Amino acid sequence: MSSPQQVVVSAPGRICLFGEHQDFLGLPVIACPIDLDIKVTGTSRSDSIFHIDMPDIAQTDEFDGANEVPYQHNRDYLRSATNILQRRGLRIAQGYDCTIKGTIPINAGTAGSSALTVAWVAFLLSTQDHNIPPAPADIARYAYEAEVLEFNEPGGIMDHYTSAMGGVLYIDPHPPVSIQCLPAQLDGFVLGESLVPKETTATLRKSREAVAEGQQILNKHLPDFDFRTTPYQQAKPYLDEMAPEVRRRIAAQFVNRDLCQQARELLSGPNPDQERLGEMLLEHQRQLRDGIGVSHPKLDALIEASMEAGALGGKLNGSGGGGAMFAYAPGCQQAVKEAIDAAGGRGHVVSVRGGVTIEEQ
Repeated sequence: MSSPQQVVVSAPGRICLFGEHQDFLGLPVIACPIDLDIKVTGTSRSDSIFHIDMPDIAQTDEFDGANEVPYQHNRDYLRSATNILQRRGLRIAQGYDCTIKGTIPINAGTAGSSALTVAWVAFLLSTQDHNIPPAPADIARYAYEAEVLEFNEPGGIMDHYTSAMGGVLYIDPHPPVSIQCLPAQLDGFVLGESLVPKETTATLRKSREAVAEGQQILNKHLPDFDFRTTPYQQAKPYLDEMAPEVRRRIAAQFVNRDLCQQARELLSGPNPDQERLGEMLLEHQRQLRDGIGVSHPKLDALIEASMEAGALGGKLNGSGGGGAMFAYAPGCQQAVKEAIDAAGGRGHVVSVRGGVTIEEQ
């Protein structure tokens, strides 16, 4: 009998630099993974059963991976990823005893659920088919199907591709998906948990519905309207026909769209202007707060405390309404972390890391 095989897969969380609340509209984003992760450690069994221990959330699961797995609840990502890979032709015959632990804050907008799904997809692909090393883009695509499409969620692809591929990424989700690894070398980030739970699905759905309402009006006046390419000045005269909340959101989406392209240019060299990057992050935050309306007083307070401690910029991270923010504070990360803690948050000094990793022993 062969010795049990142990496999360890790590998938990181992420911060979104630019394009927040835009990838689900088919607009580009810029994001990077951080060194907080979800780790799956598995030891092979003699059957096709997966026993999964998740001590961080005091849960366990067990199922037979050789067959379609029934869902126990919505967003049952481990089971949905298993089913997606089965449907895509992966024969799952080898079971594992698994432990899943993480350092990504829960429900804080740092893509913990996506990192979990990416890690599980990578784990299954690496343990069930050793002839074909899993490609990061394939891992991301399957994880997106398992987390978003399988449960008809309103999210986009940013989280999955960032976690799987790594680096500072410019992600254009408009089919066909296009990924560009930007050469900027970035450091100096501090993640701040607000300790206020967020409602990702409801927040994204509200944002999406408001944009759809505004698009109907713009399509009426501009038959060739395209959120990706239509200049803001061309659309601006028709914003007055929209309800105030819709008008604010539409205007902010235009500003954020153009800001993302400016950031892409800024980050196209290895050493971007740090002051300018900080200013652009703050401008993005202003649009998210005042235009799209997805910030929170606690997030605003943590960003203000970070700036007073020496940060160059910062913004909310994720869907908003709670969750987390991050500060860009090269050279003063510890002081900013302490300021976030003193303001009632929980700070983490974080660094940009690579994407999903797989180790077999």
